[in-house]
Amino acid sequence: MGVDARQLAAAFFLVAALIVISALLGRELGLINIIILSAMVVAAMGLGLWYLIFHGLRQAATGNLDLLSDVVSSSPEGRLLTTKDGRFVYANDAYCNLLELPANDAGQTLSDYFADDSEVRAEIDRLLKAAVYDGTTGGRIDIETKTGRWLSILAHAIDVMPDNIVWYVTETTRQHRLEEEERVAREKLSEYFNNAPVGFYSLGGDGKIQFANRIFADWLGYQQKELSDGNFAFSNLVVKSNEDQLDLMEIFSADGPLYEGKITLRRRDGTLLPVHVTQTVIRGENSELMGSRSVVRELLQEQEWRERVANAELHFRRFFEAAPIGILLLDANGVVIESNPAFRALTGTVINKAVGSHVTELVEEADRATLQEKLVEAVASKAAAPSAEVKLVGATERAANFYINALAGEDSNSGRLLVHVIDTSVQRSLEVQFAQSQKMQAVGQLAGGIAHDFNNLLTAMIGFCDLLLLRHQVGDPSYSDINQIKQNANRAAGLVRQLLAFSRQQTLRPEVTDLTDVLAELSNLLRRLIGEAIQLKISHARDLWLVKVDRGQFEQVIMNLAVNARDAMSGDGLLTFETQNLTIAPGQRDFNDLIPPGDYILVKVSDTGTGIPDHVIEKIFDPFFTTKKVGEGTGLGLSTVYGIIKQTGGFIFTENNEDRGTTFSIFLPRYLEDLKKADASDMLEKPTHRDLTGKGTILLVEDEDPVRLFAARALENKGYTVLQADCGETALEVVHDHEGTIDLLITDVVMPVMDGPTLVKNILSETPDLKVIFISGYAEDAFRKDLDFDVSKIDFLPKPFSLKEIATKVKEVLVREND
Repeated sequence: MGVDARQLAAAFFLVAALIVISALLGRELGLINIIILSAMVVAAMGLGLWYLIFHGLRQAATGNLDLLSDVVSSSPEGRLLTTKDGRFVYANDAYCNLLELPANDAGQTLSDYFADDSEVRAEIDRLLKAAVYDGTTGGRIDIETKTGRWLSILAHAIDVMPDNIVWYVTETTRQHRLEEEERVAREKLSEYFNNAPVGFYSLGGDGKIQFANRIFADWLGYQQKELSDGNFAFSNLVVKSNEDQLDLMEIFSADGPLYEGKITLRRRDGTLLPVHVTQTVIRGENSELMGSRSVVRELLQEQEWRERVANAELHFRRFFEAAPIGILLLDANGVVIESNPAFRALTGTVINKAVGSHVTELVEEADRATLQEKLVEAVASKAAAPSAEVKLVGATERAANFYINALAGEDSNSGRLLVHVIDTSVQRSLEVQFAQSQKMQAVGQLAGGIAHDFNNLLTAMIGFCDLLLLRHQVGDPSYSDINQIKQNANRAAGLVRQLLAFSRQQTLRPEVTDLTDVLAELSNLLRRLIGEAIQLKISHARDLWLVKVDRGQFEQVIMNLAVNARDAMSGDGLLTFETQNLTIAPGQRDFNDLIPPGDYILVKVSDTGTGIPDHVIEKIFDPFFTTKKVGEGTGLGLSTVYGIIKQTGGFIFTENNEDRGTTFSIFLPRYLEDLKKADASDMLEKPTHRDLTGKGTILLVEDEDPVRLFAARALENKGYTVLQADCGETALEVVHDHEGTIDLLITDVVMPVMDGPTLVKNILSETPDLKVIFISGYAEDAFRKDLDFDVSKIDFLPKPFSLKEIATKVKEVLVREND
């Protein structure tokens, strides 16, 4: 209106005064007039006062609001004016830009903007209430907008405008990010310090702990806060071994680390913790002591680790020293660094002579190139090379397998080679012996088969010669011719018996025997056999154990060995027989590995002859092998010895003596069973039957026609009735068809389709009392052990047999009383 409020108020007061003065000067006024006049004056004054107060203050407030709006609008920071109840009054452009408000919606308050976030609205309401009721700012809050920007908001009241609240809105996105990065960095640093594998602590100038990381506090059994509150003296943790030991805060040096070394700290529970500390002194600008910073390394685990390493090394050393196989440690070039006692035992040395030598120098010249190739292969492949079998130097016939493994090092020159050396001497010897045994077994089977067929032929030849001799008297010219045929057939039978002995298929009659008595009885015969120029020496062991052998066969062994020794000594020398008791313990290597542990009687037969060449000694037990001239030997002597000893359950080996001659070593198992008294029937001498005639029906079963015909004629000549069958099936038919009683069954063991044992089993199932005689070219034991029925009452007659032998056997069986 252009008029000041104070001027209007003065004009109202002036008009009121003029009215009062004119009324007083004009005329005397009545009571009513005075009342009317007074009311008019009061109304004029009130009107002026109302105008003066309200209109004037309104004009003043309008002027202040305009002035504040000008200031707010020109501020570069966001400003918002609201009423005390939160209604929008005014906002500058910076506010709208911060909140990214569109022009048509610029009247939003902060509560409106954050209407969807109840937590933010609660904070804004708290600021508003603090500004309205307390007149304070109520603190500052940081809020993230929907677009990811950070705003700092503050509100306070205005004295000149008590009805309004001013809001200050500032963007702090960059500052907030910097603070966040700083916080993350501090957390990472704190995490590193707290969980580092070493301890950290800092001391103040008074020697109290200002900071300790979590790992250091855990070592000592404290909470991190307990050590980091500045009230814990570090000297309380240090265990002094003496008064001169530094407690890390008593002495300070002018420069360099205060202390570096090992000390012992006391844990909370009283246990001790050895540590290594590196501590640095911190000084101020004027060299005043500020404190120290320290790094701690715990030594307890290190000590335990060292103890484990020491124990592991001790265990390895024990394994290395006590290993049953040889072990070599080589450098990358193959030079021996170390060897264990087992390897030294292989090479026959007590001290470690192999150290410093190249590993190829430990083997024979012929095997060095092979071993070097394996070394190169192992280094190149970094894996186990195939084993190399070599012969060791300085050891008699010592063969070994070298297993090479490469041990990686930091570089190619620091690698190592680990070699396991396994002695294969025994294995090779066993392989040779096994091959020899297999060969002998195969030859023995062949010899046994040949002997069986020859026995059939010889049985027929000897038998028919006996029949012919019955018809010719001694003076008859044909008698001597027939007798010559029989004698040569008997010689052939002797050779066949030797073949059976070698093949271990002859019939043995073992009995408990004292070898001392056997050798004593043979001594006179042996002296006549070897001649007067050769000395005979027999050494008997005291209390020699008993053995169970076929005495006659063992005497043949002694005789054969004596004859071979006589021939080897060429007329003069010394033949020694020596007996001794021997116990071989498990693992004992003094004797051949083929001999199982147990008690044995050892018989050594030594001569002073020319010895046996190495290329011959492996073949001496082969049948028909001989070094004698043609016509001087059959080559069956030693093979017979071998077969008899093996069939008895013993072992025989030969070796050349150190000086001269050869030694045969015979190992016979000790007889441990108690001697049983023989039955009265065994004690009585078997009756000698001079009259071989008899009566009875005999069933003769033999697949060889000549043998069957001879045996049948021989028995018929003695008065027996003989039923013949050429096989087992025919024999069963004869038994079923025959109406009378059959007194005796004589059957061959080996026959086609149905063999003798099967035939006997079928017949005995119907006539269990029938007497049986087995005839065979094989040994009796060869088939008895395979029978599944009682054969104790069955007799046996080996081929070849004569007319007298079969007649005697039949007579003996038929006249024997039934048990």
